[in-house]
Amino acid sequence: MKKILKKLEKNKALPYIMLGVGVVMIIAGVMRDEHLVVLKKAVNICLECIGIG
Repeated sequence: MKKILKKLEKNKALPYIMLGVGVVMIIAGVMRDEHLVVLKKAVNICLECIGIG
């Protein structure tokens, strides 16, 4: 019974760990100005689709 409880406790912690990792990655990307790179690529793709770029 104790093994089952420990396994359930580990499974409950995993989503919070993944959320923390995601937040850290987002912060690292913002600090490196990666959001500007993504925006620039998105604009170029949109302009190419409508035939302007």
